[in-house]
Amino acid sequence: MNIIRTDIEGVVIIEPRLFKDDRGYFFESFSERDFNAQVRTVKFVQDNESKSSYGVLRGLHFQKPPYAQSKLVRVIKGSVLDVAVDIRKGSPTFGKYVAVELTEDNHRQFFIPRGFAHGFSVLTDEVIFQYKCDNFYAPQSEGAIAWNDPDLHIDWRIPADQIILSEKDKHHPCLKDAEWVFDYNEDLY
Repeated sequence: MNIIRTDIEGVVIIEPRLFKDDRGYFFESFSERDFNAQVRTVKFVQDNESKSSYGVLRGLHFQKPPYAQSKLVRVIKGSVLDVAVDIRKGSPTFGKYVAVELTEDNHRQFFIPRGFAHGFSVLTDEVIFQYKCDNFYAPQSEGAIAWNDPDLHIDWRIPADQIILSEKDKHHPCLKDAEWVFDYNEDLY
């Protein structure tokens, strides 16, 4: 696998080694040995999958400690713009984000460490999205920031009047008003 480092330490894009022939293709989507050696040591404990249609925007979500999560995400069908926002107070990249297009054709994966808010927008008619988490979902630990926080300046690549949100995602605070953020100096692992 090819690891692409981003402008935010710990947030990486992973390109698998693809083997193609007249039958189709094959690639190794995850190797614990290689991931731990090249990205960071993480033990994934839960796999999730969602299906969404064009214009759906999910995010920007996170889980608070002790249930904070790292995620390794990828697209099985369609295309998304995937975003990780640094919400670690005191971090040199606090409030900055990395955005990457994940598609069924590029087979890229995106690793979002603990201490980041995560979201994605659906750019095609339909998307099947998969992600691994290194901690179990805990509803009492949910946190989120506003997808349209004006200080973040995220271009979700969908016209605002076509964005489809859950009722919950319509009411999150902006990062500057959030009651809870991670501490950069705290070990989240």
